[in-house]
Amino acid sequence: MKQPLTLTAFMQATGDGIHIYDMGRRIGPIPLERFHAFEACQHPWPQPLQQQAWFATLFQPAGENEPLIWFLRLPLDEQGKLIPAARDELLQILLAEGLEHGNKADRPTGSGNPYSFHPRDDRLAVFHAHASTDLGHPPSRYYDHARQYLSGKLGWDQWPFVGLQGIADVAARLDKQTADALAMAIPKLPHEPFVALCQCLENSNPPASVTLAIDQRLAGNLGNIEETTAAIRGTALSNHPSGQRLVQRILDDPVATHPEVLAALSARAWERLKDATVRERFLERLAENRAGQPFFDQCLADLLFLPGMRAPLMESLRRQDRPPSLEQAVGRFFQNMVASPPDYS
Repeated sequence: MKQPLTLTAFMQATGDGIHIYDMGRRIGPIPLERFHAFEACQHPWPQPLQQQAWFATLFQPAGENEPLIWFLRLPLDEQGKLIPAARDELLQILLAEGLEHGNKADRPTGSGNPYSFHPRDDRLAVFHAHASTDLGHPPSRYYDHARQYLSGKLGWDQWPFVGLQGIADVAARLDKQTADALAMAIPKLPHEPFVALCQCLENSNPPASVTLAIDQRLAGNLGNIEETTAAIRGTALSNHPSGQRLVQRILDDPVATHPEVLAALSARAWERLKDATVRERFLERLAENRAGQPFFDQCLADLLFLPGMRAPLMESLRRQDRPPSLEQAVGRFFQNMVASPPDYS
């Protein structure tokens, strides 16, 4: 019996050297066997965002010197698994593009169809930094200049001349010497390069020295919303206790009612919510958020969709001692879900 066409089979027929990268909540490689299992509807997407799988495919087309990169997204069903009909429609589009543009110079790129997207500049820089590292390629031409700047040799006011790609390359290639230099630089960095650095660090586990430096920079200065959200993101994957303490301190501050702060926690640092104390404080703050019930509903629905998060969240939502504000927000959430159930088609 003929096997159905899959994205991986399509890429294998076009070239080789296939690599898949998650482009949703975080940027990082997905093993090919895990992607096979996802396409076979055996496993849910590991980190769905907005009930979709966001990913990049990188492979080497036959007879070409440069790899081909597609940025694609696919809707997921209520279990977070692939909807085969959507994947099949995407394949039809890619096949049609391939037939229309058969010459090697104009291969299909995945653009111009409803399943493609273009990442923001910061996420595109992070993707290229991680892909070049994983493939054993040298960093970009901006790398050395960024390292010099982050070591303090060029003067902190010279940040407008530092390329974002260079900062992403540094974050993806942290050795001890670079990490120590970063830890020394973080307290002195102007606002813009600090935020850019944290956005790049969110996709890897920063060393303890870097996590501590970010935590100390935010001590007593949580009023800057953008730096607070950047700190959450930059320490999201850190195993150092200061990363967890930072989140707890933020949640105990009025800054935690800002939607930007809550969104950073739920979208980039959701593993912190596996701690019951942090999770319950987060939910209380979410109920008090400054954007109201629509933001509460959107944020909670997105978290409930994450594999492994539904059970602990429901346990906290049902606790008897929840504050009245949370009780009311949860009641309205379930009323709204009944009135307007999510569309997974």
